[in-house]
Amino acid sequence: MQNDSHRPRVLAIAEAANPEWVSVPLVGWSLAAALREVADVHLVTQVRNRDAILRAGWRDGVDFTALDTETVARPMWKLASILRMGEGKGWTVTTAIGAVTYPYFEYLTWKKFGADIRAGQYDLVHRITPLTPTANSLLAKRCARAGVPFIMGPLNGGVPWPKGFDGERRREREWLSYIRGAYKALPGRGATLHHARAILAGSLHTQGEIPDRHQQKCIYLPENAIDPARFSLTAAQPGTLPLRACFIGRLVPYKGPDMLIEAAAGLLADGRLHIDMIGDGPMLDDLRALAKRLGVADQVTFHGWVEHGQVQQIAAKCQLFTFPSIREFGGGVVLEAMALGVVPVIVDYAGPGELVVPGTGYKVPIGTRAEIVTRFQAKLEEVAAAPAALPKMAQDAQNYAKAHFSWSAKAHQVAAVYDWVLDRRADRPAPFPAQIPDA
Repeated sequence: MQNDSHRPRVLAIAEAANPEWVSVPLVGWSLAAALREVADVHLVTQVRNRDAILRAGWRDGVDFTALDTETVARPMWKLASILRMGEGKGWTVTTAIGAVTYPYFEYLTWKKFGADIRAGQYDLVHRITPLTPTANSLLAKRCARAGVPFIMGPLNGGVPWPKGFDGERRREREWLSYIRGAYKALPGRGATLHHARAILAGSLHTQGEIPDRHQQKCIYLPENAIDPARFSLTAAQPGTLPLRACFIGRLVPYKGPDMLIEAAAGLLADGRLHIDMIGDGPMLDDLRALAKRLGVADQVTFHGWVEHGQVQQIAAKCQLFTFPSIREFGGGVVLEAMALGVVPVIVDYAGPGELVVPGTGYKVPIGTRAEIVTRFQAKLEEVAAAPAALPKMAQDAQNYAKAHFSWSAKAHQVAAVYDWVLDRRADRPAPFPAQIPDA
């Protein structure tokens, strides 16, 4: 029986949802929390998130339920750590192990809430995480049988490694990525897609992996957004030299911190640019040595790891966010920079390339390592030759990020999808945001 009030009753499934972590758990938490603006939400998550959610002021058993899957998850996580062969590496392995263990979480979810779903206590079920499209759902078919719409997403991941970066791929221990496409043949994938009433696609690549027969239920919705409280500052944009740029992320090969330093060497050497490197990782010592070898060590500040809530204190002193990463699924850090009025300079590939639309930043075409360095260098020289263009671009980037990519805006975008699957509107919602960059 459907709720008569305007606010739908939503059972939000987010195995990973934690307000004190980053990446996928922060996305799961942030979207679930924002949806409370537009719906009556009960969150189902994993027990490891319980204490952090309690500290956020939510009530156990009322606002959320934490399911204990540790008997299965803990040993499999240890196995994944061994197979990854290095901290922060082999994320495809972690995703694959998660896809194997995740069904137990949904089994417990149905055991706990199946009767309520069948009884019409919820208007719809929305699986927010896992974000990966490789994790099939036991709930989709069961919800369909109960007559309750099942929504999944935003789904994202699996962006192919670009040509010419096999060395970086191996250093990241991404050996499983060579056969990632096999997930499409996994049992349950067809049923999951068939029984889902709506599929939120977090990237154009992920949407392209969904079979044509299901495209009519797909809606483009990037999964990342910004918390205005965490990114409340506005960068100074005087429109003059010298410029200050920042890099934010793990110091690993595919994010290209070495390519950035090489590309910026000329600008750094003559004092037209200073770079703040925010992040830690296995490349730190090599990057310090590279800056010293190029004679620009004084113009590159290595801040190391910085707590997420403090990143804006450094980034807001910059005019540019320089980020030559060649394999970002979502690229939430790009939105965070834009929200501060820091103009992004990124490689036009995957997540960042979709988030930076004309007038909000600069995009460098993907290519080989040498080509990216050359193109990044040329773009930085171009920006430095006309810094007066930065203030307007920074303002447009900030307005764009806050209008379309706050968590509140995201919640209202999802609410339109809820209305569609609940037959409260006839037309399928347009992709969000309305202006999609060129694919």
